[in-house]
Parts: sequence; structure tokens; C-alpha cells
Amino acid sequence: MFIYHYNSIACAYPLKLSAGSRTGNSNNAKVKVDIPITVVPGKNTIDLLSLTVGLQNYGAFFDLSGAGVTGPVKLNGLSNGSSIDLSSQQWTYQVGLKGEDSGLPSGSSSEWVSQPALPKNQPLIWYKTNFDAPTGNDPVALDFMGMGKGEAWINGQSIGRYWPAYIASNSGCTDSCDYRGPYSANKCRKNCGKPSQQLYHVPRSWLKPSGNILVLFEEMGGDPTQLAFATRKMGSLCSHVSDSHPLPMDMWGLDSKTRRASNPTLSLSCPSPNQVISSIKFASFGTPLGTCGSFSHGRCSSAKAHSIVQKVCVGSTSCSIDVSTKTLGDPCKGVKKSLAVEVSCA
Repeated sequence: MFIYHYNSIACAYPLKLSAGSRTGNSNNAKVKVDIPITVVPGKNTIDLLSLTVGLQNYGAFFDLSGAGVTGPVKLNGLSNGSSIDLSSQQWTYQVGLKGEDSGLPSGSSSEWVSQPALPKNQPLIWYKTNFDAPTGNDPVALDFMGMGKGEAWINGQSIGRYWPAYIASNSGCTDSCDYRGPYSANKCRKNCGKPSQQLYHVPRSWLKPSGNILVLFEEMGGDPTQLAFATRKMGSLCSHVSDSHPLPMDMWGLDSKTRRASNPTLSLSCPSPNQVISSIKFASFGTPLGTCGSFSHGRCSSAKAHSIVQKVCVGSTSCSIDVSTKTLGDPCKGVKKSLAVEVSCA
């Protein structure tokens, strides 16, 4: 069955109705679940969909740990109170989903059919809608709050997997953070009670002014009418790179002699091709403090860093600066230094 809705999220292509599901975690990797089902006289078919979030990739004999449905699969509650172990029955195995073979992620499949109602909170279902791009040139993101877990495509391009239903613990967060000392998973926790990610970037280059297609495959069940686009106003552009930072990736393939003679690079690029760097709000090479929007000079700061950055960057759509004492001077010998820059684009 294919469902089309003319308002908000437009189309849905449900798989077979789900009888139930269960999700494990790192503390409960082997999940056991009892699912009530209704059978009919004669032949019945059971479909099991296994969704693996990740596989163990370290430790002794990790290659033997297994994944997916390991069984047993039993049918309980027969009329005489007995059960049947279905594990040894004939099973078939299939990788992927019918919707993938049908080309549903592209949104152009002819199998989408209209219906007046939009199913919500139903697992294993495809949705589709058409939308116009947000006006302007600001960065665009899709807010997935209200959805469960799945994958999204815009104009046939995957923007990644979403899982806003997976909420972090409500406890353990702190306003202060200090990474010094032994590391633990509980150190410097943030966003307690929130999903790890809510906004998913949509590149402007993937969007057309109108007639864009959004396709979702929802695994757990959610409400697609809560989906919303968000744009971000770029007041400032920042970067902070140390003199021990790795070289840019496009230099990793160079010979070792050339790499040793090269320096880390601080790069800035305005978000829109018709913007240029108009002013330098902050520039410091030495021991700058703070984060974007609140940078400040540390104990040492090169007196010529600001003028060098201004000369290289102002008036350009993008710019790059070597983070080295040769380029920026040495305000404090023997100290690890970094370059922090904040600029405005107009």
C-alpha cells in the first residue's frame, strides 16, 4: 500500500504492519522480546527485520560475537499449552529493503499512490513530500524532532541517518568542564536529556528554488508533520588552529620531505559565493583564549597577527594563512602557540 497526503509531508509507503519490536544497547546487546501475534488457518509467514547500529570491532574473538537474529525463534501459546521452535524451519535471507530496490529514495518511483490520511507513529514506513527551498543564502538544516530513527534523502542525495528518539541521560551534565586528568565517558557531558543531534545540514547546492523532494525511511515510528527547516544567520566566521595541528588533508599525499617543511593552515570561507570577508573582528597568534564570539588575547600575542590576517583575508571570499612563527612572528619562544581569528562576511 502506498499513501499520498497533499498537505505537509506528502507520501507514505508502509511495509507490512509491524507486530512489535525491541531495541538493545551496549549494556543489553542480546535482546529478547515476546511479541503477541495473530495467525490464520493454513500457511503463515513471519518476517524478521534486524537493524544493526554497530558491530564490535575490538577485543578477543570479536569476530565470533555474531550479530542479527541469533535465535531461538519460538511460537508459544498453542492450544495445548506447548510451543514450537521455529529456528530449524526453512528461512530465507534478504539484504536491504524493497523500497530501496524500487528506487523510493529518489522520489521518482511510480509506486507512490495518494491517500487522504497520513500514518503517524508507524514503524517501517516510507514518507515523501515536495518543498520549496528556504529563501536567502543562509545555511539550511532539517529539524528531525518528532521522528524516531531512520534515513533521509533530498533530491536523491542522502543527508544521513537520524535518531532523535535516542535521548541522553538526564543526569551527569555540568556547567564547568576540565579535560585534564584521566579520561572517562562521564567527563564534560553536555545536552543531558536531549538527542545527540537534532539539526541535519542540507547543502544549498543540493536544493532547487522549488520542486525539491524529501524522502524518509522511518524505522521506529514518528510524526513527519513536525519536521521543519531551519536557517542560520552567519554573523561571524571563526577558526582556531594550533601550530601542532595536522596538515590539511590535501597535503597528506605529499612526500615526507615536503610535509616536514609545511605548516598547519587556518582557512576561512564565507558561506555564500557572493560574500566576501569584510572585516577582521579578532586575530591573535600566541595563546588566545575563549571561543567564537568571545575570543580574547592570552599572555602572549603577536603584534602583527591582526594586520597580516587583514591583508590576506579582507576582500576575499576565502583565505588561508600558515600557522607558523615564520609567518606571524614569535611572541613567546618555547611556548606552543595557536592562531584564533574571527571575521565578518558581507
